[in-house]
This record gives sequence, structure tokens and C-alpha cells, in this order.
Amino acid sequence: MPLGKTGPYSAILTISVDGHGAMIANPGSTLVVKIGTSSLAGPTFGQFALSTLANLVETLTILRTQGHRVVLVSSGAVGIGCRRMNLQERPKSLAMKQAVAAVGQGRLMRIYDDLFSALNQPIAQVLLTRHDLTQRSRYTNSYRTFRQLLSLGVIPIVNENDTVAVEELRFGDNDTLSALVASLIGAEWLFLLTDIDRLYSLDPRLHPEAQPISQIDTLEQLLALKAGAGRQGSTWGTGGMVTKLEAAEIATMAGIRTVITDGRQPANILKALGGEAVGTQVTPRAKPSRGRKRWIASSLPTAGQIYIDGGAARAVLTGGKSLLAAGIIRTQGQFQPQDLVQLCTADGQEIARGIVNYSDRELQQICGRHSDEIASILGYAGADTVIHRDNLALTRG
Repeated sequence: MPLGKTGPYSAILTISVDGHGAMIANPGSTLVVKIGTSSLAGPTFGQFALSTLANLVETLTILRTQGHRVVLVSSGAVGIGCRRMNLQERPKSLAMKQAVAAVGQGRLMRIYDDLFSALNQPIAQVLLTRHDLTQRSRYTNSYRTFRQLLSLGVIPIVNENDTVAVEELRFGDNDTLSALVASLIGAEWLFLLTDIDRLYSLDPRLHPEAQPISQIDTLEQLLALKAGAGRQGSTWGTGGMVTKLEAAEIATMAGIRTVITDGRQPANILKALGGEAVGTQVTPRAKPSRGRKRWIASSLPTAGQIYIDGGAARAVLTGGKSLLAAGIIRTQGQFQPQDLVQLCTADGQEIARGIVNYSDRELQQICGRHSDEIASILGYAGADTVIHRDNLALTRG
């Protein structure tokens, strides 16, 4: 079944609400679970907390026996590689990170294979670069691979392909990777397992007065928290709380419920799916009806920006309309037809992303003009729309 059609995942009602308003996952949900290096770190340098890892493996296997489809995004390859090579700190250069990751990745999968095999649960290794999710054909192929693995009852274990990814094609952290994978496969839940039990108003390790945040109900609340979050993560992890919030934003836009909770207590996943208020839970927006819309809305590199007036913004946001040249104020960046661009209000706020029908140079000539004037201005009859509504995905509501 091609990407974007109603598939085996979207055909199942997977979330219900109990009498207290808590979200409960029904059997058949698709889950992405991300565990970070900070949660996997053992008591000594470069070692794994094997008890945590064993508990995680047992929890994911239980989820499979309950009928859920599970994807695991796991950090740790660089840390294991550092331990194996007797390095005393995380490498700074990209080449050294790639080399160390190559050493550690096989050993990481060996540990997972031993643990999952003891429970008779098949697994698969999936290594991705950002290029696999930015190119439409590769995105579609990745989706089909995940779909086939999940239909076979396999748990895919995902990591960034550190050994080949160049800097501009890196995800940057596995929080982002996990949110993009969740969007790719149309998951209902994203679990970000970290080294604290939930989000707080301040870093609780430094500020005893920090207040816990149990629920984030709106995108505006999420963005406000992200704006105030610090960027300092743990010693071995590549991200901090801000990357969790960025991942939650991606998931929220894709209609995925995000739970940020303690990675040392994997059973929290089962509790959250049962309706318990564990961790910080982020209420999603309505899920885009098509896989193509999820791809467009994902946190992917864009080629430029198109700034539009208030009337065009309202038509896009509330009317579900296509973008016309008449509503364009100006453009920024260099792009060609069929490139992915950001759609912004006059004050610079992104409200949507879409696949554009004209280059930036052409739009500079026709911005603010009516569609019936395009042919005379450009010298040929182009598309009536700058971005058709079928190729437009909202990123703000």
C-alpha cells in the first residue's frame, strides 16, 4: 500500500479516554521509544547500566505480546566505542566520532540481540541519515521497510548512521531522530526516556524550587517552554531538555502523543499506556490524514521562506486554501520549483511548509499579483497556485 493512503496502522482506533480523561492505548498502537546515553550510562566510565537495559528489553517485549508495534531508537554506540578504545572523553571531530561509532555500533547491537533473543523477540538494525527522510523516494522506501518489519513482529532498533553522515545531513541528536521516525511511520506515541522523571520549570539538579510539569496541552505552551529551556545536556548525551521539547514539537505537529519520563524506569511506558499520569505528557494536534502531509510538516531542511500577508495567512490556516501569488509579500533564500519552503507571516512566524511551484526569482516577479497576470509577466502559463493545498502542511494552528 503506497505511502499516504490509509494503511494498516491508521485503520485501527488506538487511543481511548477513561472516565478521568486520561489517554489509554489500545492493543494495536504503534510506539516509538527513545532511550538516551544518560539513561544507559553505568556507574563507571563508558559502561552500560545493564539492569536498565534488561528492564527496557523486557518492557518492549511485553508491549509486543500485547499487540503493540514497537520501534526503539537507541543511543550508546559512541559511548561503547569510547570504552572499547579506552578514550577518556567524547570525540570532538566528526571523523573521530564516526570511527568510534563504527566500533561501538556492532557491540551495541550484540548486547541488544543477546537480551532480546533470551525472550525470543526478533530485532532488526536500521541506520538512517537525514537524507533518508528528506528525499521523498527514500522516505517512502524507509516507510515500507519499517512497515514490513513491524508486520513481521520485529522490533527495529534505530540509530543515526554516524559512520557515513556528513555534518549537514546529521539529525544532531536522537531525540530529533525519534520524532521524525515516529512521524514517518504514523505512530500514536513517542516516549523520550531521559535521566529525570519529567520536565521542570528549572533544572531540578541546580534549583530545588523547580516545579514539575506534568502536562503540556497546547503548542503555544510547548513553544514557550522551549524558548526558555537551557541547552546544556549531560556529559555523554548530545542533547538536553531543549532537544526533548523540539522532538515533542515535531511529534505534536504530526499528531503523536509525547511522554518524557525516567529512562531508568522503563515500566513507566506501560503505566502511561494504561492511563497513569507519569512523566510529562504532551497533547498532540489532530494527526495529518496523509503521510505526504506528515513528511512536509516534519523538521526537514527547507530551501527558503515565503512571507505572506494577513489575508493569505487566514486563508491557509482556517480556510484550507492554496497559496496564491497575490498574498505574497516577499521571499528569502534561493529555491527551485518542487523545493520545500517555509510559509511565514509578515512578522516572520512560520505557519506552514509546502512544496513550491515556482523559483524564488519567479516569485519575486509575480508576488502580489493575480493569477491571471502570471502568464504575461513570466512569458509562459505556469501553475495557478504557488503552493497547492495538497502540498501544504500547517505547522501552526
